[in-house]
Amino acid sequence: MNSLILYSKPGCHLCEGLQEKLEQIEGLTLEIRDITTRDEWFQAYQYEVPVLCRLLDEKPLPRPSPRASVSQLQQMLQKYLSASEAE
Repeated sequence: MNSLILYSKPGCHLCEGLQEKLEQIEGLTLEIRDITTRDEWFQAYQYEVPVLCRLLDEKPLPRPSPRASVSQLQQMLQKYLSASEAE
């Protein structure tokens, strides 16, 4: 897998749900960034969280459905991460 950044904010149920699912995927390294700790993150993502990005280039990935299962999320990540590695 790959290393990902999850931009989130405290009290965001969508963020917490996505983080919980991502933490169940083996081989995935996850860095959580609280957008309330830096003004540039807050300005960029205040209406968008949760935002998932590759750590390598901080390129945002498509937003997964909050209803996606862990296996569906893993399939989505494999699709987008392998496609971006081929670039």
